[in-house]
Amino acid sequence: MSKKFVIGLCAVSGIAAIAVTGVLAYQSLFKNDTGNSPIANKAANPDELLQQYFSGIGNGQYEELYEMLSEQSQKGISKEDFVAKNKNIYGGIEAKNITVTTGQISDYDNHAAESESDIANKIVEYDLRMDTVAGEITYSWHAVFSVNENKEYRMEWTPQSIFPSLAWDDKVRVNTLTAKRGCIYDRNWELLAGPGIASAVGFIPGKMRKEEAASVDPDPASVDEVSVPDADDTPVLESTPATIYHAEDIAKTAELLEMTPENIIKKLNASYVKDDTFVLLQTVAKKDYELKEALLTVPGILISDTSVRYYPLGEKASHLVGYIQNIHAEELEVLRGQGYHRNSVLGKAGLEKIYEDQLRATDGCEIIIVDGNGNQKETLARKENVNGKDITLTIDAQIQSQLYDLFCQDKSCSVAMNPRTGEVLALVSTPAYDANDFVLGMPMSKWTALNEDTSLPFFNRFKAALCPGSTMKAITAAIAVDTGIIPPDEDFGHSGLKWRKDESWGGYYITTTMEYEGPANIRNALKFSDNIYFAKAATRIGADRFAKELIKIGFEERIPFEYGLYSSIVSTTETFQSEIQLADSGFGQGEILTNPIHLAAIYASFVNDGNILQPYLMLEKGQAVWKEHAFSAETARIIREDLIQVIESGSATDAKIQGRILGGKTGTAEIKQSKDDKTGTELGWFVAFTADEYDAHPLIVISMVEDVKGRGSSHYVVPKVRTVFEGD
Repeated sequence: MSKKFVIGLCAVSGIAAIAVTGVLAYQSLFKNDTGNSPIANKAANPDELLQQYFSGIGNGQYEELYEMLSEQSQKGISKEDFVAKNKNIYGGIEAKNITVTTGQISDYDNHAAESESDIANKIVEYDLRMDTVAGEITYSWHAVFSVNENKEYRMEWTPQSIFPSLAWDDKVRVNTLTAKRGCIYDRNWELLAGPGIASAVGFIPGKMRKEEAASVDPDPASVDEVSVPDADDTPVLESTPATIYHAEDIAKTAELLEMTPENIIKKLNASYVKDDTFVLLQTVAKKDYELKEALLTVPGILISDTSVRYYPLGEKASHLVGYIQNIHAEELEVLRGQGYHRNSVLGKAGLEKIYEDQLRATDGCEIIIVDGNGNQKETLARKENVNGKDITLTIDAQIQSQLYDLFCQDKSCSVAMNPRTGEVLALVSTPAYDANDFVLGMPMSKWTALNEDTSLPFFNRFKAALCPGSTMKAITAAIAVDTGIIPPDEDFGHSGLKWRKDESWGGYYITTTMEYEGPANIRNALKFSDNIYFAKAATRIGADRFAKELIKIGFEERIPFEYGLYSSIVSTTETFQSEIQLADSGFGQGEILTNPIHLAAIYASFVNDGNILQPYLMLEKGQAVWKEHAFSAETARIIREDLIQVIESGSATDAKIQGRILGGKTGTAEIKQSKDDKTGTELGWFVAFTADEYDAHPLIVISMVEDVKGRGSSHYVVPKVRTVFEGD
């Protein structure tokens, strides 16, 4: 009758709980009544001893197991070598959940016992399975137990006791089968993130200059192996080396690489380092020619090519694309069961993080046996690698780069979209950081400078919800017309440059910047950006209705977009706390905030018969409607025609392009602590879109620039946005 048992093995600590099925409680076999380590019992059956042996393997108690070996086996391998061999192999393959089923037991030498009290050498057939880092390993084999002079069974051990085909000179190797992370492409298959080449900088210790020092072996008793919290977590010997590296060379290298001399010495003193070892110090950009030239003046420095994740657009797309870095210990603790390991990389920001599941490369693994000459004998287990999936975006790298170049000196954000499909063509936030620095390892000086920069280069502005200023007026106008509350031709009458509803507002007045001839209707109010008209319009619509209509078109709602965005909001309380706040909101002040991508989608509805399309980034996703009939087709037509007049003969004639029909709206948002604040800043906005349904290159661009006060306000932005349409 066969017997089956299961052992759980922890490859790291060597300590694991034992899960048992079958007849015996095998954990108890490991200790006698005094709690001492086990040895073979005189009357124990061979199959029970085999179970005891693999239970010890499961517990990592290799020293105790050595006592179970026959005298002949112990002559063939020392205790130290036995422990090391088993620990390295079982630990290296991360063996666990070992299950052994014993089978037939027979006399090994066909020698019959002379009496009932005599016992013979035995051979025990068994089947074994285990889980490993490369998957399941199973095999069938046999164990031989001989009888010693005390009539106790002892195991005849050879490397075949580990794996049947393992010989004395063989080695078990675990090879990583490296997979490739998926690439990110723009709509024209231009690379945004993918494989690239950088320069690995390191020392060859044997070629370094050294100070003269006494060659004294350290006292072994004083040498402790400790783990250094470097990126590679390499064990080093905390001891004085027999040779001391040239201090000037170490200091110069540390200065050039912005490292500390102590950190370099730790790397050089790692326990694995030999004279011909390449000790990696840092990876630098391929284009850092001056740095590399200076480093090569240091004896022992070697610079070689290495593969890295590369972001061709650098700062121009870093907020959008993001970056990867090596996985941290805390992250690995959570993700280990999903195929990540200590050398894995992880998307940490942007699309690299959002699409980690698609882009990630899952490395494979194989466990093989090689002979003394390094030739492969057998594959014990193999888990194939899985390359990451490439993703193609709607982004146009040319427009992305152009918008970045136009606004790189500003604190700004820009959105470009195809208004007829919802495809997002560009998402830019300035200033920015270079994603390549995170991959290579950002020098501390640069990290500090970026973090202390008051322009906030790490802040992603196109994700934010911002005060929309006069870009809000087109939305207020559309709501007024669509609800039928205000006919588009109704003349509100002129109120000059200053207006309040009545004395209930106290000393609070709405102001506007220009007077104009003709009726104060929706078209002229949009053309000349009349704050007073839209304050009146909002109060006419009413607080409850205005809030309801804004919510209907996506305010106070999660924007359905792959990239997480802050929602547009009516106010901090989702309603208007006063009539003054309602009036201010009508022309884009008050507490109302809009996300620029949401704003682009709303403006695009004016060329889509009032339907608000869902903005999207994945090219394969395709067009979809987010808010069907957000406005009627007639309302959309009216607002579109009025916005054309803003550029043709209104407040944004500086955006006019001969031979092209554009609609648009400027906006200047005042950011003040109070009405009397004279030090407040301004946000400058401009929205422009192709208004001709036959335009071969439909496009909408929204740009916002901070701190435009004294720089032309929104008209600082207009000519820059116009440039994009000129080159389209």
